[in-house]
Amino acid sequence: MNLAAAASGFVVFLLSVQVIQGQDDWRVTYTSTEICAVKGSTVEIHCSYTYPSRINSRFTRLTKKMWFKEYEPVDLRTYPQYSGRVQYSFTEKDCTLRITDLRESDSAVYKFRFTTDQPGGTVTGSPGVTLSVTDLQVQVRRSFHSTWSELKCHNSCARLNHQYYVWYRNGQTIWEYTSSFTDILNPANTYYCALKGYENYPSPSVYAPKRPSVSVCPSAEIVEGSSVTLTCSSDANPAANYTWYKTKNQTLLSEEPQLVFSSIQSSDSGQYFCAAENELGKMMSDSNFVHVKCKSTRTMNIIRLTLVVVIATLLLLFCLCMRFRKKKTLNSTNEPNEPKETPESDSVYENVSDSAARREDAEVQEDLV
Repeated sequence: MNLAAAASGFVVFLLSVQVIQGQDDWRVTYTSTEICAVKGSTVEIHCSYTYPSRINSRFTRLTKKMWFKEYEPVDLRTYPQYSGRVQYSFTEKDCTLRITDLRESDSAVYKFRFTTDQPGGTVTGSPGVTLSVTDLQVQVRRSFHSTWSELKCHNSCARLNHQYYVWYRNGQTIWEYTSSFTDILNPANTYYCALKGYENYPSPSVYAPKRPSVSVCPSAEIVEGSSVTLTCSSDANPAANYTWYKTKNQTLLSEEPQLVFSSIQSSDSGQYFCAAENELGKMMSDSNFVHVKCKSTRTMNIIRLTLVVVIATLLLLFCLCMRFRKKKTLNSTNEPNEPKETPESDSVYENVSDSAARREDAEVQEDLV
């Protein structure tokens, strides 16, 4: 083998090694593939990426870098729900994703992808990073045989359970390190918890029910036989359970938020109150007086008014009828005996004739004498 042939073979070998090495250098590396974060906080998902600077003497140029969610390669910054909450930190090797104001809906698998101008030079880092966003919740377990209750700071991410916790009572720190503690029941107390290092993102507060309020529907006059609903409501966390009582005999009427009378009776009149209770305490409402107006009184008034109108109408009709009949009777009686009308000249003639006859009789009597 001559020297030229050997040199040519060595060059081909070097080029082959360069291409193979370039293919191995296409990769994305995540610092962690599982991350847990608290709702409302900020999370950073770190990764690095690499690619060959050149292939077959052709330099590689990056054309696109982005993060996407689940399996659809669409840039996170284009989603409305991530608007203003997503930031990218890209350097030559770093590809960090930052999400602020975390929501439970942000729980998903996130992947980084970059594209170069080399043929087939698009790389997606798999399997990606699984982000779990948890909302801290205080769970209360009440001991009904004592005045103590147990409180536990719960989250849905098991990876956070090994961290330290901070407990607050009425806004003041009372306990640290453990995820649960016990305390004496006091309806005036309010509790919440937080993860150590995430004190600005605490759980919602838990507290005993506030004094319940009662609403009556309808709020106008209640008439016997109508439908009436009394509703009890109270601000409480955990949610309160409700019971209804009647003051007269303290009898339990219902264990629902609403007390419904489908056809209320006058005997249902009285004072009613409800109680709201959860694992942290119990609170009674003020008494609410319900007055049911007897339906018979209203009905009798309607009947009386109806009778008056009917009787007055009948009397009016009777009078009109009698007047009409009387007029008709008078007309039928006068028609046969009505005298015939005589002209005025005939009457005068009759009077003159009578006077002449009397004068003749008088003259005849004088002659005889």
